Amino acid sequence: MDIRELAIHQLKTVIDPELGINVVDLGLIYRLQIQDGQIDVLMTLTTPGCPLHDSIAGGVKRALEQIDGIHDVRVQVTWNPPWTPKRMSEEALRQLGYFA
Repeated sequence: MDIRELAIHQLKTVIDPELGINVVDLGLIYRLQIQDGQIDVLMTLTTPGCPLHDSIAGGVKRALEQIDGIHDVRVQVTWNPPWTPKRMSEEALRQLGYFA
């Protein structure tokens, strides 16, 4: 598994506690850049006033820090473009009952 696949695997362990779905399948990760032991994440949340902002962003940082060889993780939360349910994976939609 290459470092990017490992990072995505780690990100899938970060669950949005309100929806019970991981941040990758929710489509909250906008950009993941990995270079020279540093990971930069640009992400969003489902709503700008999300009370779990720090918890989820902190979970992303902690999950990525577990990867061997990574010495710096930077997480930036953005609201542009705004998140929409169209960003969710089929698995997330299935979990929420959008598919029979």
